[in-house]
Amino acid sequence: MGPAIAGPGDATTVEGVLDLVRQQGGRVTSSRRLLLRALFDSKDHHTAEELAAEVQQQSPDIHLSTIYRNLDELERLGVIVHSHLGHGAATYHLAASAHGHFVCEECGQMIEAPDNLFASLATVAKAQFDFTIDPHHFAMLGRCAKCR
Repeated sequence: MGPAIAGPGDATTVEGVLDLVRQQGGRVTSSRRLLLRALFDSKDHHTAEELAAEVQQQSPDIHLSTIYRNLDELERLGVIVHSHLGHGAATYHLAASAHGHFVCEECGQMIEAPDNLFASLATVAKAQFDFTIDPHHFAMLGRCAKCR
């Protein structure tokens, strides 16, 4: 069963995102549709290479460069965000489920942290440094309970 169909510009469904793409003058291509299905069907974080592998299972002729171009466009539209979770490749996930991350430097465990956890840090950064932080873009590195 696929994602529900939504109203125009609703970035919480595949069809809603495709409407948003059309509204912004973009084309709805089979590669974009397959990439969106991969993103919506799994709520996990995926690298571009992982997403390409999933898309290529259904359409082997779609190149990694096409996946990167689509990811860039979807991020520009605010549909997805990318995060740097330590030393590996950037990962992508839906903006509607954006959150912060804690990554253990020892074992690599990733813990998803709710946005409100970063609220006081964001307030202090803005007040003292006139700086706006993006808690979705990076991971806070440290040690998990098991590795301490």
